[in-house]
Amino acid sequence: MNELLSIEEYCRLHSAAPEFLFELEQIGLIEFVSQKSTKYISIDKLNDLERFRVWHYELHINVEGIDVIQNLLAKQREMNRRISELERSLKFYE
Repeated sequence: MNELLSIEEYCRLHSAAPEFLFELEQIGLIEFVSQKSTKYISIDKLNDLERFRVWHYELHINVEGIDVIQNLLAKQREMNRRISELERSLKFYE
C-alpha cells in the first residue's frame, strides 16, 4: 500500500502554495489521491514534486515551463534508451 502525505501537510512543510500544486495536477504533471475531502500525494511521487517545487520557487519557472522541461527530459531519456539499443545492435554485427 502506498503511503500518502496530505497536500496541506506538504505545503506547510515546504512553504509551497496549494494553488501551485493544483496547477501541476491540472496540466497532468502530478497526480493526487482524493480520500473524503482531502487530497494526498503518494510518497513515491515526492521526488517529482520536490523537483517541480525547486524549479518553481528557486528558479522562478512557471508551471508551463516545468511542463516543457519535463517533456524535453522524457524525450532525452527516450533518445538515450534508443542510442543504447542501437549500440547493442551494432556490437552484434561487429
